[in-house]
Amino acid sequence: MNNFRLIILMGGLSVILVIIGNAIGGSSGAMLFLGISLLMNLYSYYNSDKLVIKMTKSRPLEKHEAPELHNTVKRLADRAGLPMPRLYLMPTQQPNAFATGRNPEHSAVAVTAGLLNLMNQQELEGVLAHELAHIKNRDILIGSIAAAMAGAISMIANIIQWGAIFGNFGGNDDEGGGILGLLAMAILAPIAAMIIQMAISRSREYAADETGARITGNPRGLASALLKLEKGAVQIPMQANPSTAHMYIMRPFSARGLQALFSTHPSTSDRVEKLQQLIL
Repeated sequence: MNNFRLIILMGGLSVILVIIGNAIGGSSGAMLFLGISLLMNLYSYYNSDKLVIKMTKSRPLEKHEAPELHNTVKRLADRAGLPMPRLYLMPTQQPNAFATGRNPEHSAVAVTAGLLNLMNQQELEGVLAHELAHIKNRDILIGSIAAAMAGAISMIANIIQWGAIFGNFGGNDDEGGGILGLLAMAILAPIAAMIIQMAISRSREYAADETGARITGNPRGLASALLKLEKGAVQIPMQANPSTAHMYIMRPFSARGLQALFSTHPSTSDRVEKLQQLIL
Protein backbone atom coordinates (compact mmCIF):
# COMPACT_ATOMS: atom_id res chain seq x y z
CA MET A 1 0.00 0.00 0.00
CA ASN A 2 2.80 2.45 0.87
CA ASN A 3 4.49 1.75 -2.48
CA PHE A 4 1.22 2.59 -4.26
CA ARG A 5 0.87 5.78 -2.21
CA LEU A 6 4.44 6.72 -3.07
CA ILE A 7 3.70 6.34 -6.79
CA ILE A 8 0.57 8.48 -6.40
CA LEU A 9 2.53 11.12 -4.49
CA MET A 10 5.39 11.35 -6.98
CA GLY A 11 3.00 11.26 -9.92
CA GLY A 12 0.69 13.88 -8.45
CA LEU A 13 3.44 16.32 -7.60
CA SER A 14 5.02 15.73 -11.04
CA VAL A 15 1.70 16.63 -12.70
CA ILE A 16 1.67 19.89 -10.75
CA LEU A 17 5.15 20.73 -12.05
CA VAL A 18 4.12 19.94 -15.63
CA ILE A 19 1.09 22.24 -15.25
CA ILE A 20 3.38 25.00 -13.99
CA GLY A 21 5.70 24.42 -16.96
CA ASN A 22 2.76 24.62 -19.35
CA ALA A 23 1.68 27.91 -17.78
CA ILE A 24 5.17 29.32 -18.31
CA GLY A 25 5.97 28.14 -21.82
CA GLY A 26 3.22 25.98 -23.26
CA SER A 27 4.14 22.50 -24.45
CA SER A 28 7.88 23.14 -24.41
CA GLY A 29 7.64 24.41 -20.86
CA ALA A 30 5.65 21.33 -19.88
CA MET A 31 8.34 19.04 -21.29
CA LEU A 32 11.06 20.99 -19.49
CA PHE A 33 9.29 20.73 -16.17
CA LEU A 34 8.56 17.05 -16.76
CA GLY A 35 12.32 16.54 -16.92
CA ILE A 36 12.75 18.66 -13.79
CA SER A 37 10.14 16.56 -11.98
CA LEU A 38 11.91 13.32 -12.87
CA LEU A 39 15.20 14.68 -11.53
CA MET A 40 13.44 15.93 -8.39
CA ASN A 41 11.85 12.53 -7.81
CA LEU A 42 15.21 10.80 -8.09
CA TYR A 43 17.04 13.33 -5.93
CA SER A 44 14.35 13.49 -3.24
CA TYR A 45 14.25 9.69 -2.98
CA TYR A 46 17.88 9.56 -1.89
CA ASN A 47 18.22 12.94 -0.18
CA SER A 48 14.79 13.86 1.21
CA ASP A 49 15.91 13.22 4.79
CA LYS A 50 18.84 15.63 4.43
CA LEU A 51 16.58 18.25 2.86
CA VAL A 52 14.01 17.95 5.67
CA ILE A 53 16.69 18.16 8.35
CA LYS A 54 18.02 21.31 6.69
CA MET A 55 14.52 22.80 6.28
CA THR A 56 13.84 22.32 10.00
CA LYS A 57 17.27 23.72 11.06
CA SER A 58 17.96 20.57 13.05
CA ARG A 59 21.46 19.60 14.15
CA PRO A 60 22.94 16.22 15.11
CA LEU A 61 22.40 15.31 18.77
CA GLU A 62 25.45 13.36 19.90
CA LYS A 63 25.30 10.66 22.56
CA HIS A 64 27.51 12.55 25.01
CA GLU A 65 25.03 15.46 24.89
CA ALA A 66 21.98 13.37 25.77
CA PRO A 67 23.02 9.87 26.87
CA GLU A 68 19.67 9.05 28.51
CA LEU A 69 17.77 10.01 25.36
CA HIS A 70 20.05 7.87 23.20
CA ASN A 71 19.62 4.93 25.57
CA THR A 72 15.83 5.34 25.55
CA VAL A 73 15.67 5.45 21.76
CA LYS A 74 17.98 2.44 21.47
CA ARG A 75 15.85 0.42 23.90
CA LEU A 76 12.61 1.30 22.07
CA ALA A 77 14.18 0.65 18.66
CA ASP A 78 15.33 -2.79 19.82
CA ARG A 79 11.85 -3.52 21.09
CA ALA A 80 10.40 -2.48 17.73
CA GLY A 81 12.98 -4.54 15.80
CA LEU A 82 14.54 -1.45 14.22
CA PRO A 83 18.11 -0.21 13.80
CA MET A 84 19.09 2.80 15.90
CA PRO A 85 18.09 5.98 14.03
CA ARG A 86 20.24 9.10 13.94
CA LEU A 87 19.09 11.71 16.46
CA TYR A 88 18.72 15.44 15.80
CA LEU A 89 17.76 18.45 17.89
CA MET A 90 15.57 21.34 16.69
CA PRO A 91 16.36 24.65 18.42
CA THR A 92 12.81 25.58 19.41
CA GLN A 93 10.91 25.56 22.68
CA GLN A 94 7.71 24.21 21.14
CA PRO A 95 7.41 20.53 22.11
CA ASN A 96 7.41 18.45 18.93
CA ALA A 97 9.20 15.70 17.00
CA PHE A 98 9.36 14.03 13.60
CA ALA A 99 11.00 11.10 11.83
CA THR A 100 12.51 11.12 8.34
CA GLY A 101 14.54 8.92 5.98
CA ARG A 102 13.96 6.59 3.06
CA ASN A 103 13.99 3.34 5.07
CA PRO A 104 14.78 2.05 8.60
CA GLU A 105 18.48 1.75 7.75
CA HIS A 106 18.63 5.43 6.74
CA SER A 107 16.27 6.91 9.32
CA ALA A 108 16.47 9.85 11.69
CA VAL A 109 14.39 11.16 14.57
CA ALA A 110 14.41 14.86 15.44
CA VAL A 111 13.13 16.27 18.72
CA THR A 112 12.77 19.85 19.89
CA ALA A 113 14.43 21.31 22.96
CA GLY A 114 10.93 22.05 24.26
CA LEU A 115 9.95 18.38 24.05
CA LEU A 116 12.90 17.31 26.19
CA ASN A 117 12.14 20.01 28.76
CA LEU A 118 8.39 19.39 29.03
CA MET A 119 7.80 15.65 28.90
CA ASN A 120 8.18 13.16 31.73
CA GLN A 121 9.81 9.83 30.94
CA GLN A 122 6.61 7.96 30.04
CA GLU A 123 5.42 10.78 27.79
CA LEU A 124 8.80 11.10 26.11
CA GLU A 125 8.85 7.37 25.45
CA GLY A 126 5.37 7.65 23.93
CA VAL A 127 6.48 10.38 21.53
CA LEU A 128 9.69 8.58 20.56
CA ALA A 129 7.79 5.31 20.03
CA HIS A 130 5.32 7.15 17.80
CA GLU A 131 8.18 8.35 15.61
CA LEU A 132 9.75 4.88 15.56
CA ALA A 133 6.33 3.57 14.53
CA HIS A 134 6.43 5.81 11.45
CA ILE A 135 9.78 4.22 10.63
CA LYS A 136 8.48 0.71 11.29
CA ASN A 137 5.33 1.34 9.21
CA ARG A 138 7.48 2.67 6.32
CA ASP A 139 5.76 6.06 6.42
CA ILE A 140 8.89 8.16 6.53
CA LEU A 141 9.85 7.97 2.85
CA ILE A 142 6.42 9.21 1.75
CA GLY A 143 6.42 12.02 4.27
CA SER A 144 9.99 13.07 3.51
CA ILE A 145 9.48 13.14 -0.26
CA ALA A 146 6.21 15.03 0.15
CA ALA A 147 7.99 17.66 2.25
CA ALA A 148 10.93 17.98 -0.14
CA MET A 149 8.85 18.18 -3.32
CA ALA A 150 6.09 20.37 -1.91
CA GLY A 151 8.75 22.76 -0.65
CA ALA A 152 10.35 22.86 -4.09
CA ILE A 153 7.00 23.40 -5.80
CA SER A 154 6.14 26.24 -3.44
CA MET A 155 9.52 27.85 -4.10
CA ILE A 156 9.13 27.53 -7.88
CA ALA A 157 5.59 28.90 -7.71
CA ASN A 158 6.80 31.85 -5.63
CA ILE A 159 9.51 32.64 -8.19
CA ILE A 160 6.94 32.46 -10.98
CA GLN A 161 4.53 34.70 -9.10
CA TRP A 162 7.08 37.47 -8.61
CA GLY A 163 8.42 36.99 -12.12
CA ALA A 164 4.93 37.44 -13.55
CA ILE A 165 4.31 40.53 -11.43
CA PHE A 166 7.53 42.19 -12.60
CA GLY A 167 7.25 40.97 -16.18
CA ASN A 168 10.14 38.53 -16.23
CA PHE A 169 7.92 35.72 -17.53
CA GLY A 170 6.04 36.66 -20.62
CA GLY A 171 4.11 33.44 -21.01
CA ASN A 172 2.35 32.48 -24.19
CA ASP A 173 -1.24 33.60 -24.56
CA ASP A 174 -2.01 30.84 -27.06
CA GLU A 175 -0.42 27.93 -25.21
CA GLY A 176 0.31 28.89 -21.61
CA GLY A 177 -2.44 31.35 -20.72
CA GLY A 178 -0.26 34.46 -20.36
CA ILE A 179 0.27 36.34 -17.11
CA LEU A 180 -3.10 35.30 -15.67
CA GLY A 181 -2.21 31.66 -16.17
CA LEU A 182 1.14 32.20 -14.48
CA LEU A 183 -0.44 33.89 -11.49
CA ALA A 184 -3.11 31.20 -11.23
CA MET A 185 -0.49 28.46 -11.23
CA ALA A 186 1.63 30.34 -8.70
CA ILE A 187 -1.35 30.48 -6.35
CA LEU A 188 -2.83 27.05 -6.99
CA ALA A 189 0.33 24.92 -7.16
CA PRO A 190 1.23 25.14 -3.45
CA ILE A 191 -2.41 24.50 -2.54
CA ALA A 192 -2.52 21.43 -4.78
CA ALA A 193 0.75 20.15 -3.34
CA MET A 194 -0.62 20.63 0.18
CA ILE A 195 -3.83 18.72 -0.63
CA ILE A 196 -1.83 15.77 -2.00
CA GLN A 197 0.26 15.75 1.19
CA MET A 198 -2.81 15.73 3.41
CA ALA A 199 -4.63 13.05 1.44
CA ILE A 200 -1.69 10.69 1.94
CA SER A 201 -0.52 11.52 5.43
CA ARG A 202 -3.55 12.06 7.65
CA SER A 203 -4.55 8.45 8.37
CA ARG A 204 -0.96 7.51 9.19
CA GLU A 205 -1.09 9.28 12.55
CA TYR A 206 -3.69 6.88 13.95
CA ALA A 207 -1.60 3.90 12.87
CA ALA A 208 1.59 5.40 14.32
CA ASP A 209 -0.19 6.17 17.60
CA GLU A 210 -1.37 2.57 17.89
CA THR A 211 1.97 1.04 16.89
CA GLY A 212 3.84 3.39 19.20
CA ALA A 213 1.58 2.52 22.12
CA ARG A 214 2.21 -1.17 21.50
CA ILE A 215 5.98 -0.59 21.38
CA THR A 216 5.96 1.01 24.83
CA GLY A 217 3.08 -1.08 26.18
CA ASN A 218 1.73 2.15 27.70
CA PRO A 219 -0.95 4.03 25.69
CA ARG A 220 -1.43 6.44 28.61
CA GLY A 221 2.04 7.90 28.14
CA LEU A 222 1.42 8.85 24.51
CA ALA A 223 -2.12 10.07 25.24
CA SER A 224 -0.81 12.38 27.96
CA ALA A 225 1.99 13.58 25.67
CA LEU A 226 -0.46 14.43 22.87
CA LEU A 227 -2.45 16.68 25.19
CA LYS A 228 0.72 18.49 26.25
CA LEU A 229 1.86 18.76 22.62
CA GLU A 230 -1.44 20.32 21.56
CA LYS A 231 -1.25 22.89 24.36
CA GLY A 232 2.38 23.63 23.53
CA ALA A 233 1.61 24.19 19.83
CA VAL A 234 -0.91 26.88 20.81
CA GLN A 235 1.19 28.58 23.50
CA ILE A 236 4.62 28.44 21.84
CA PRO A 237 4.71 29.45 18.15
CA MET A 238 7.20 27.75 15.85
CA GLN A 239 8.38 29.15 12.53
CA ALA A 240 7.89 25.85 10.73
CA ASN A 241 7.99 25.46 6.96
CA PRO A 242 4.41 24.56 5.91
CA SER A 243 5.86 21.91 3.58
CA THR A 244 7.10 19.95 6.61
CA ALA A 245 4.02 20.38 8.84
CA HIS A 246 2.66 16.90 8.07
CA MET A 247 5.80 15.25 9.42
CA TYR A 248 5.51 16.41 13.02
CA ILE A 249 3.71 14.36 15.67
CA MET A 250 1.65 17.49 16.34
CA ARG A 251 0.87 20.16 13.76
CA PRO A 252 3.36 22.92 14.65
CA PHE A 253 0.85 25.74 14.19
CA SER A 254 -2.86 25.92 14.95
CA ALA A 255 -5.38 25.36 12.18
CA ARG A 256 -8.82 26.92 11.93
CA GLY A 257 -11.60 26.98 9.36
CA LEU A 258 -10.60 25.45 6.03
CA GLN A 259 -7.09 24.83 7.35
CA ALA A 260 -8.53 22.59 10.05
CA LEU A 261 -10.69 20.81 7.47
CA PHE A 262 -7.61 19.98 5.40
CA SER A 263 -5.28 19.46 8.36
CA THR A 264 -2.51 16.91 8.01
CA HIS A 265 -3.36 15.60 11.49
CA PRO A 266 -6.54 14.18 13.04
CA SER A 267 -7.90 16.04 16.06
CA THR A 268 -6.02 15.38 19.28
CA SER A 269 -9.23 14.37 21.05
CA ASP A 270 -9.86 11.64 18.46
CA ARG A 271 -6.30 10.39 18.79
CA VAL A 272 -6.48 10.30 22.59
CA GLU A 273 -9.84 8.50 22.45
CA LYS A 274 -8.43 5.78 20.20
CA LEU A 275 -5.43 5.36 22.50
CA GLN A 276 -7.72 5.03 25.50
CA GLN A 277 -9.47 2.16 23.73
CA LEU A 278 -6.16 0.26 23.81
CA ILE A 279 -6.00 0.46 27.61
CA LEU A 280 -7.19 -2.80 29.14
